[in-house]
Amino acid sequence: MTTRGPSIPTAAFLKARDTLFRLREDYDGAIREFSFPKLEKFNWAIDWFDELARGNARPALRIISETAGTTEVSFSELSDRSTRVAAYLHAHGVRKGDRILVMLNNVLPLWETVLAAIKLGAVVIPATTQLTADDVRDRLERGGARHAVVDATCVERFAGFTLGVKLVAGAAAGGFTPFDDARSAHGTLPDPAPTTPDDPLLLYFTSGTTAKPKLVLHTQVSYPVGHFSTMYWIGLREGDVHQNISSPGWAKHAWSSFFAPWNAGATVLVHDASRFKASRTLEILRTERVQTLCAPPTVWRMLVLEKLGARPQALREVVSAGEPLNPEIIEHVRKDWDITIRDGYGQTETTAQIGNSPGQRVLAGSMGRPLPGYQVALVDAEGRESSEGEIALRLDPRPLGLMAGYLDDPGRTAAATAQGYYRTGDEASRDAEGYYHYVGRGDDVFKSSDYRISPFELESALIEHPAVAEAAVVPSPDPVRMSVPKCFVVLKPGHEPTREMAREILEFVKGRLAPFKRIRLLEFAELPKTISGKIRRVQLRNLEKDRRARGEKPPLEFGLDD
Repeated sequence: MTTRGPSIPTAAFLKARDTLFRLREDYDGAIREFSFPKLEKFNWAIDWFDELARGNARPALRIISETAGTTEVSFSELSDRSTRVAAYLHAHGVRKGDRILVMLNNVLPLWETVLAAIKLGAVVIPATTQLTADDVRDRLERGGARHAVVDATCVERFAGFTLGVKLVAGAAAGGFTPFDDARSAHGTLPDPAPTTPDDPLLLYFTSGTTAKPKLVLHTQVSYPVGHFSTMYWIGLREGDVHQNISSPGWAKHAWSSFFAPWNAGATVLVHDASRFKASRTLEILRTERVQTLCAPPTVWRMLVLEKLGARPQALREVVSAGEPLNPEIIEHVRKDWDITIRDGYGQTETTAQIGNSPGQRVLAGSMGRPLPGYQVALVDAEGRESSEGEIALRLDPRPLGLMAGYLDDPGRTAAATAQGYYRTGDEASRDAEGYYHYVGRGDDVFKSSDYRISPFELESALIEHPAVAEAAVVPSPDPVRMSVPKCFVVLKPGHEPTREMAREILEFVKGRLAPFKRIRLLEFAELPKTISGKIRRVQLRNLEKDRRARGEKPPLEFGLDD
């Protein structure tokens, strides 16, 4: 850190951060004492990152690539590099408010570009390299991107579009300039107009599990400062080595491969590989002495299919987010590693809202409790607060980590923030101790014989069976019960999709569920997913509805009474 006194916004930022550090394992104290800092002018990359980086030789980022080896840059080096890139972008026409489509893998230019954009007050549109040409068109047209920084494999998808700055992480191609040229700029930060808390910073296209992606707009503070709640949930400490297993382009990557660890002053560790391999991940946890790990449920399920072995020596905190984590996975890791995965909850529209924070009792299957800076309520169909209902955030005061709104859709924004609440669309229940328990996405919860069914609860019972790797539950139309629960199941290696296996699984869950929750149908099938890895239950629901309307029965479907 610099020896000079911090600026006013930096001092306010530090005070809030240090409050959470001091109360790391004192949940009640953190809820009582913490509040997000009030900032009139603030630029996270200048007022925080560059101040943290001044004279700081500790590693800010370490990238382990299966093809390019290991790249490590210190805080001070990354500060200088991003300033050079900012100077290049500014010299080539990027101005405050301009939108830049960033379509990169886990490579150093990703972090350099985002920091540079923040310094200029430009708006980043993060995008995965898996997007199709039509997806790119949607980002450019609806997102209004004027510039692009992309991977070499993506260049051809931009053919026919007129853009300002066009940088490619690789050799020049298709009118794109090599990113290395941006690093050659004179290392002096331009003097752009100062950024305010309301200025835009990030424009996310949601993953679209049920409909066309929404455009979620975040500001210069909502993610950079709002992720104090995420930092607290993970349990990050200054100097930690933090690994987040997430793909660029999605909000979770910004959550804990960018803002949360660097708010804490931790090292971001990234494994850049074309395919996830559980054994390699376990090796990296040990060799790189990772202290805090965040991974989505899909990754945790793949890890437990491996022999976990001894707990990595340095590992202190493990968390999961993205979708609810099934209790069976938590117990497996606790048994092998004597460490508890702490689940957490948030959205692209917010930072971490609810979580099991360090030092607190973890209830298997619970999302945890509201995190510092958030006031959470459950709202029923009539808009009244209840012990079960839609997860909602009270807007008085408005939490800093909440999005500015849905871009160019004031009606959707107004509907989501009506009557003094931001409504998440997810449903949960709250127990007497204040712990929240996930019920399901509002669109996924369904009725059978007038009983409400939570797919998550049934899926958790299914994956307790030793042959089940993944499962998704949806309603199947039924003339008597309106609908009955049907599961789509992916088996673990070594198990065959037979009638006998289906009966074994159905009988297994029959003994674990109340009669009205009983799964009546099972089909062995691959699960459709978004490119961010979330199960598209809406696709399965529509498939099942269409099949029943046509009277079709798939060959690998089996009933409880078969």
